[in-house]
Amino acid sequence: MRTLLLAAAALAFASPAMAQLSGVEQVMVSTVEDRFESDVALLERLVNQNSGTNNIEGVRAVREMLVPEFEALGFTVERIDQDHVGRAGHLFARHEGAPGTTRMLLIGHMDTVFEPDSPFQTFTREGMTATGPGIDDNKGGVVVILAALHAMQAAGTLEGANIVVALTGDEESVGSPIAEARADLLAAGEWADVALGFEGLSVEDGRDMGVTARRSSNSWELRITAGSGHSSGIFHSAESVGAIYEMARIIEAFRTQLPEENLTFNVGLAAGGTPAVLGDDNISATTAGKSNIIPDSAVARGDLRTISQEQTERVAQRMRDIVADSLPGTESTIRFSFRYPPMSPTEGNAALLARLNGVNDDLGLDWQEPIAPIRRGAADISFVAPMTDALAGMGANGSGSHAPGETLDLGSLTRQAQRAAILMSRLAAEER
Repeated sequence: MRTLLLAAAALAFASPAMAQLSGVEQVMVSTVEDRFESDVALLERLVNQNSGTNNIEGVRAVREMLVPEFEALGFTVERIDQDHVGRAGHLFARHEGAPGTTRMLLIGHMDTVFEPDSPFQTFTREGMTATGPGIDDNKGGVVVILAALHAMQAAGTLEGANIVVALTGDEESVGSPIAEARADLLAAGEWADVALGFEGLSVEDGRDMGVTARRSSNSWELRITAGSGHSSGIFHSAESVGAIYEMARIIEAFRTQLPEENLTFNVGLAAGGTPAVLGDDNISATTAGKSNIIPDSAVARGDLRTISQEQTERVAQRMRDIVADSLPGTESTIRFSFRYPPMSPTEGNAALLARLNGVNDDLGLDWQEPIAPIRRGAADISFVAPMTDALAGMGANGSGSHAPGETLDLGSLTRQAQRAAILMSRLAAEER
């Protein structure tokens, strides 16, 4: 992995002290402030265009709204359609700067969880608070990217910067096969020295936090078959104990034997009976049964979230071992779907946060301590984190993500864009 100079990590152990912004950096600060209302107007237009992941034309409409924004900044824009994975596609914007300097990958997404049939469709504003579908996740983050790039352009630091902006169109529900849906992002990760993720800013007890790690997002599916018969024979040694007792044994063993730091696992659906059948949509099941019949089948589905690939593999194997230790007359199988990998904490990520805290010093802002990984879910930056130094949570601060009433603190657009513009400008000036 390419890492920042670890000497920068020493900043994390020093006392915060105010320093002087350069004249160029002061231009960036004032440019973000001056453009605030136009940035909010762009945010309103983006939010009012529905772009639920499955609304292919809606996601593409948002993409077309963004194309001229990046072209005006001197970026070469590529529309990457993803019909072959059942999704709208991505927008990649590329800016070639000075050879041999830091290559930066900025990551966000254009889709939301709110499909056209959702009653929550419209941007509204009260003072410095706004609500709307996807306003936090992740259209606010997209506006932060553009605001930071405009500030760099005004200050003259964009010209020499090597930047790829990757805005995916299916972050909320990745297309399949996932290797094809994320092939372009993975290629950009191989190119980059630094990746910045513009999902929402983490705030804890009123303090902005840094995100140097995020956990994986995987799923598992359990299927159990068992001998059936009259319930009067259920505990006889030659008879089956039934599928439901076996399912209960497995799930309770998960609960008692698996827990460890930074690991969570959930059972989101369970059904047992004669028969129990998982729906084709994977979010429903049908079952029937009688109290005097030993149930012949059971199904369950859940998730698995880990902080490292080692933890993923080790815990998955432990789950397989638990499942294999079957009760009499039963047979169980577990299948995993490994979707979003973890963004593990690394020295390079910590050094990158230290660089951001140097920016905070100069802006007179509080330092951003690293938030516990268990507080953040998976995101697209996780795909590239094994290849490069990565820092997430660079987007705006909101609340109620994925629910009607999703809200954004508009003031956070300003400080996040200022932080990003100065950090990227400093990195862009460094040789690699």
